[in-house]
Amino acid sequence: MGLTDDLSRREWLKTSATLAVSGLLVKNSVADAEQKKPKSVAAVLTAYAKGLHADVLIGKILEGWKQDGGVGPALTLASMYVDQFTDRDLARTMSKKYNVPLFDTIEKAITVGSDKIPVDGVISIGEHGTYPYNDKEQHLYPRRRFFEEITDTFRKYNRVVPVFNDKHLGPAWQDAKWMYDRSKEMKVSFMAGSSLAVTFRTPEITVPMGSPIEAAVGIGYSGLDVYGSHALECFQTLVERRQGAETGVNWVQFRQGDAIWKAIDDGLVSKAVFDAALALVATEPERVRQSEKAGLFLFQYRDGLLGSVFMLPGFATGSAVALKFKGQDQLLATRFEERTEPYYPHFAYLLKGIERMIHTGKPSYPVERTLLTSGILDRALTSRVQNQEKLMTPELAIRYQPVDYPHAPQPDLNSDPTSL
Repeated sequence: MGLTDDLSRREWLKTSATLAVSGLLVKNSVADAEQKKPKSVAAVLTAYAKGLHADVLIGKILEGWKQDGGVGPALTLASMYVDQFTDRDLARTMSKKYNVPLFDTIEKAITVGSDKIPVDGVISIGEHGTYPYNDKEQHLYPRRRFFEEITDTFRKYNRVVPVFNDKHLGPAWQDAKWMYDRSKEMKVSFMAGSSLAVTFRTPEITVPMGSPIEAAVGIGYSGLDVYGSHALECFQTLVERRQGAETGVNWVQFRQGDAIWKAIDDGLVSKAVFDAALALVATEPERVRQSEKAGLFLFQYRDGLLGSVFMLPGFATGSAVALKFKGQDQLLATRFEERTEPYYPHFAYLLKGIERMIHTGKPSYPVERTLLTSGILDRALTSRVQNQEKLMTPELAIRYQPVDYPHAPQPDLNSDPTSL
């Protein structure tokens, strides 16, 4: 499936590289006429401070792709709701600077203080801020509460607009599923997920739709909840492209300590594929078994493929995935880049996907990917507190058809490597 009817993936990447020379972010696939008329969005945020997700997404609407006053998306910010104001708060400053009203309820933000819904979309960023943790060490951001109040407002004013939810759904499974079911019930165009799904990849690898993937290993780092969601989305973004597309997951298990490495030593997980992924993100791969905080998300897809994502805080420096195709000895492996200059460009490419949805009214890629990875993560963290029990997961029989949506292109070799 192509990105659009009139723009192939190859053409999109070629255009991206050309525009990179002039330092402009490539425009997305919305028709030119629509690009000239920006759509308005309301922002529903937990917190807004320098470097937070609100800054690197909403800030690009206000100040351009590079947040330097240059060209930005064909979006305007109509209003904001902020749940918590920190001592580093930017919301009030940006509200005053760009004449964007701040409201004290989500309903008022979406209606912009009126008796109707005048905005074309909602961006919900339930990330950062001071919120509790549960016994599974999930950070209980109010993503469901945000989505519930957003959609209650749609129902009250009899208008539905597209919604983007930053990062994973939930984070608890029952909340993730509730959000998904509510979006289907109300026919909300709904997107969610990690910026790493659309970030730069080094090296570039080709994984065509319908690839005969017989082994796959992912590597992640940092906290199990906060970065486990990123690692799983990176993994799923590639694995969903296998033959038969996605049909869901049979069981999930968390492993720690010696049980992690037993999976490799017993041949359950391919050491060669693990080593290929690890080589891209670890400076001392030979010491990885010394990690006391390592964890393994192990899960089996309904078509029999084994999924394994190793969380290696302190040893891995990023997220990577390696694949083996049936009948081929050569492995494919890539690192999902997190770049800071010019001002977190991978979030610009996430915003491009959001922009496209708000202009077209259709998600740029399936929310089911994020629903599935949210479920895997929740079940893995549940297994962790239940003595590494293998959990059967009939609730994760989630089917969807992936789309060939492009990720951020590598910059032209003759251009400034920090250009977009």
